Amino acid sequence: MTPEKIGNIELDYEFYPGEDLYSDGPVEDEMLEVAQNFREEEFNQIIAQRKSWPLLYHFSHIRQNIVSWYPLKGKVLEIGAGCGAITGALADQADQLVCVDLSRKRSLINAWRNRDRNNIRIHVGNFQDIEKTLDTDYDYITLIGVFEYSEGYIGTGRPYVEMLRRIASHLAPGGEILIAIENRLGLKYWAGCTEDHVGKFFEGLEGYPTTEGVKTFSRKELESVIAQAGDFQTTFYYPYPDYKFPMTVYSDDYLPRRGELKQNVNNFDRVKLQLFDEAKVFDTIVENGLFPQFSNSFFVVLKKEAEG
Repeated sequence: MTPEKIGNIELDYEFYPGEDLYSDGPVEDEMLEVAQNFREEEFNQIIAQRKSWPLLYHFSHIRQNIVSWYPLKGKVLEIGAGCGAITGALADQADQLVCVDLSRKRSLINAWRNRDRNNIRIHVGNFQDIEKTLDTDYDYITLIGVFEYSEGYIGTGRPYVEMLRRIASHLAPGGEILIAIENRLGLKYWAGCTEDHVGKFFEGLEGYPTTEGVKTFSRKELESVIAQAGDFQTTFYYPYPDYKFPMTVYSDDYLPRRGELKQNVNNFDRVKLQLFDEAKVFDTIVENGLFPQFSNSFFVVLKKEAEG
């Protein structure tokens, strides 16, 4: 397919296989209609009117909180850009933003909602194919809700380690990889939320006995994967209540205090068990210094050491 231009956004189809290999179905047509006919400042009104979980998930401005607080500049690569939930927030800070996504429909949604921005280019196709053509001087590379799918992106024995190694090869000296991912041991899963990706109770807590193709990690497990992938300066942050709709981002230098963790609203689109009072259990966890182990999500910064 020849490249396509929507507003100021060019979509590159050099590696597009000719059909979308994954889709959420007809709701993506509705999302495209919203992106084409409404502006960013109107999205919350549309969400309130239509009361649709996919519209809330893909179009809520709260999604951008996961990156809008973090200082970015220069050249940025967004892997798995999807419908553009955070693309605008990245583009607002970056000099140049390159997006990669497998789905043409989702990339069209992204392009329409960001059509007035002049610093975005979208590559549509399989990351493994596109990766070989990417530059090697990105200042930041983002994996927001993407790293857990590395097994599907990378067909090797250690896909998560290999994914980080490949991505790091596209960083400029001193560049950073930004990862947002659920914590396999997050308190919400103990409290009665289903695992985010497969919709099963306790699936991640039990070590994913029936799941293939997607996996999240505890902090210790994630640290191990990162250590195997290379020599990075690693910093953990803790989005609360999670990275998808973060209202607060904690760090090891500023951890929550007793009584702060009361907004435990999760699983908007699924049944949730109520096994205990999460706020009270979080107080116990905080008092025992265990919040980094039980935070529902992580935002992790991997900095590539500058050469010389």
